[in-house]
Parts: sequence; structure tokens; C-alpha cells
Amino acid sequence: MTNIIGTYECKIDAKGRLMVPAPLKKQLSSLESGFVLKRSVFDKCVELWPKSEWDVMMLKINKLNRFVKKNNDFIRKFMAGVKMVEIDDAGRLLITKDLIDFAGISKDLVLTSKVNIIEIWDKDLYEQSISGDDMDFADLAEDVMGNLNDDDNGIS
Repeated sequence: MTNIIGTYECKIDAKGRLMVPAPLKKQLSSLESGFVLKRSVFDKCVELWPKSEWDVMMLKINKLNRFVKKNNDFIRKFMAGVKMVEIDDAGRLLITKDLIDFAGISKDLVLTSKVNIIEIWDKDLYEQSISGDDMDFADLAEDVMGNLNDDDNGIS
């Protein structure tokens, strides 16, 4: 499993290219099989999946019975806008217009790690999403992590 660390700000040009920040590029340099760009399921952002992580997800998706309408509808929406991409020799990543429009991306971006993938946000939308206006993070952390008792790693 790939673990990506950090939050980075950058800009996107008129052609939809962003220069991957050097510290992030260094983390991604070992991932030679490329990347997959897709719409986020829950947020108005774009997700950048290392191909190796995408392949793991596809194993799960392929287990769904496509003769169950709900599964078929999920697969269609999950795969909407999916693109194979690479970071070019100049360190740039191209985001297509349909994904830029989906995520409401303007000029200023935030690239932030979400464990094994990277979310690409319009900077203003990212700031709104983490501002905490719609939730108390302490309560959320307790709800999500409070019942875990994994003493092997010293966290709880």
C-alpha cells in the first residue's frame, strides 16, 4: 500500500496542466505504472490514484454482480470521468476539462494526501471543506476512531 504525505498548493495553467510540487513528485517517483484521475465520490474534487492502488480497487469492483442494477449503477457513476494519466518529463500533470469542471477548479489548487491517493481541490473549495463550519472535528474523530482498540501500534 502506498502512503502519501502532505498538502501542497500549486496553480493550474490554461491548458489544464499543473506542476507537481517537488516533495510530492519525489514521493510519486517510485510509482512507474502511471496514475488514474477520477471524480471523487463524496466531495467536489478530483482524485489521483497510483495505478497500483487503482488495480486493488478494481479487484473489489470486479467482484460486484453487474446483474444487480444497484451495482451496475454504482460502477457507472464510480467510473465516470476516469482517465489514465502520467506525470510528464517536465513534472506536469494534465487534468481534462470535464474533471476541471466537475471539481470547480479555477487557478489555485491544493493537492492533499488521503492515505494512498491524492485529492486535487480548487483552493477555495478545499478551505471551505476543512473549515469545520459543518462539523466538530473532535466529535468526528471520536465517532470514527474512538472504538478502535489496536494496542499493537500504541495509538489507543
